[in-house]
Amino acid sequence: MQRHGSGGPLPASRIRATGLLLLAAHLCLVGWLTLRPLAVPWVAPANLHPLATIRSDLADGPRAALEGIGGGLALLAPFGVLLPLASGRLHRPLPGTLARTVFAGAMLSVGITLAQAGVPGQVVNVDSVLLNTAGVGLAAGFVFPPVRRWLRHRAGGHGGRLGGRRTGTESGAGSSGSGGTALGKAAVRGSGVRLREDGSQGSTPRATRVGMAP
Repeated sequence: MQRHGSGGPLPASRIRATGLLLLAAHLCLVGWLTLRPLAVPWVAPANLHPLATIRSDLADGPRAALEGIGGGLALLAPFGVLLPLASGRLHRPLPGTLARTVFAGAMLSVGITLAQAGVPGQVVNVDSVLLNTAGVGLAAGFVFPPVRRWLRHRAGGHGGRLGGRRTGTESGAGSSGSGGTALGKAAVRGSGVRLREDGSQGSTPRATRVGMAP
């Protein structure tokens, strides 16, 4: 009897449910960080020029670059791993999964940026979209493949045992079928021999015609 412990196989439904729960929690955290009103004395103007904020952060030193660029990359990075898990794409082709995940992350970042236009204290910044999308792409390209490989290994243990049972059953049925076929052929051959023998022994002897005397 199989014990469902911590080291046992993980069913796909449990993986997907965990991914959905973590994705919902991550999106709630992102919404609280980016869409909550801020009480600030002044607000910087919106940045609609790509890479302008990134250049400014790099010019201000390593700390400003780490806070600005690193924060933009890390904001939606978990999305690149949690979305494929929540959508159950462990056994789908990896390139298509990565492309869909990056596209969904870009659309999410665009939606957040557009929503920030009506939130007090939040600044619309096109560089945020670039950094968020890059963070999703890095997580989906470098973190998701090993996680996917590990989860497929854990989830494939149960299927392998079932496959072994089915294989054994089918092999037993095949062996019995082949044995029955061999017995049937032998029976046909034996019956053919008996029929030929019966036919040779049961032939009626022909009487020799005798001529009549005049």
